[in-house]
Amino acid sequence: MIDATAVPPSSLHEKLGIEITRASSAEVVGSMPVTGNTQPAGLLHGGATAVLVEGLASLAAWLHAQPERVPMGIDLNVTHLRPVASGRVTGRAVPVRLGSGTVVHAVEVHDDGGRLTAVGRLTSRLVAPRE
Repeated sequence: MIDATAVPPSSLHEKLGIEITRASSAEVVGSMPVTGNTQPAGLLHGGATAVLVEGLASLAAWLHAQPERVPMGIDLNVTHLRPVASGRVTGRAVPVRLGSGTVVHAVEVHDDGGRLTAVGRLTSRLVAPRE
């Protein structure tokens, strides 16, 4: 497991307040506040949840692929199961398949009460880094 402070910076994560608390190729955990990431009805925006899902899964893929390759997301899906109006949501990304060319990660997102609020999956292609 790497130190969460050693995670590559993401300006989008900073804007949404995403904090990584655990990071390894086997599991990435992070959370974000609902406040500041809502849609007009005051509920957590589905797009913000999608950013959390992709961000956690991408980091897990990056940790698996480094230093020879980097992940490029090719398919993202998120199913929203329960609305969230306050607090924080926490996601946990785990590998479904760790191949040499393609990786798939599943992410579960829970609210502060431990209720499942969304599930997602990211498929990434592993490519040579650009020079």
